[in-house]
Amino acid sequence: MLYLVGLGLGDAKDITVKGLEAVRRCRRVYLEAYTSVLTVGKEALEEFYGKELILADREMVEQEADSLLKEADVCDVAFLVVGDPFGATTHSDLVLRAVKLGIPYRVIHNASIMNAVGCCGLQLYNFGETVSIVFWTDTWKPESFFDKIEKNRQNGMHTLCLLDIKVKEQSLENLMKGRKIYEPPRYMSVNQAAEQLLAIIENRRLQGEKPEITENTICVGLARVGAPDEKIAAGTLQQMSTVELGAPLHSLIVTGTMHPLELEMLKLFSVDSSSFENNECQRT
Repeated sequence: MLYLVGLGLGDAKDITVKGLEAVRRCRRVYLEAYTSVLTVGKEALEEFYGKELILADREMVEQEADSLLKEADVCDVAFLVVGDPFGATTHSDLVLRAVKLGIPYRVIHNASIMNAVGCCGLQLYNFGETVSIVFWTDTWKPESFFDKIEKNRQNGMHTLCLLDIKVKEQSLENLMKGRKIYEPPRYMSVNQAAEQLLAIIENRRLQGEKPEITENTICVGLARVGAPDEKIAAGTLQQMSTVELGAPLHSLIVTGTMHPLELEMLKLFSVDSSSFENNECQRT
């Protein structure tokens, strides 16, 4: 059996009882290590689970999945995912590979950022399409995510923005020369995401457009959701570019039309209460 086990969002103890029982009876246990991170390291998980963990990076999961599934038809193998197992499409691919090999699988779900963002008070059924905001480079500055945020906002929907994670990435030079030298991990902050959105707004205005989202649009910055030091800040997009939320992982929400109850909840986390007075977002 192949077990896909969600670990939740905080630390080693966020695994479900059902998930922990599965982990402890597996012969091999892999820890997916590239779509998200917990607040504790591999060693803390090993101590709590009582099992040695094998780190599975993107290369292993996407290119060497058969080795990961080896012997899963005759013994139990677990694949641990921060959040919920189906928070990333890569894991659907793993299930399809297992089915083709005749390996039965079982999914043990857990909390993920997709539902835990409700902690800020915005109602989950008022969210539109989730988007990913990627790190820009000097030569690559995509804006497609902005169009999706605008579309959601035009429909009155909130947008959850998942922020880029760069783990085990190679520089172009090392990639070209085939050197297995990796860059230090990078995690996009709410500040960086807001700065990129503000740059797009400026670009659109220079092109004669009137963006649906402006510097004064109410947004929510979230950091380390599910951890004891979780932090939430609500304010304008401009304020999100300077707010201090600390260590990763960060997420950003761009609000749509808000119910009065949602607005009241967001005020609990306001950077500056004046941001919510006569604000353009209050199209309730």
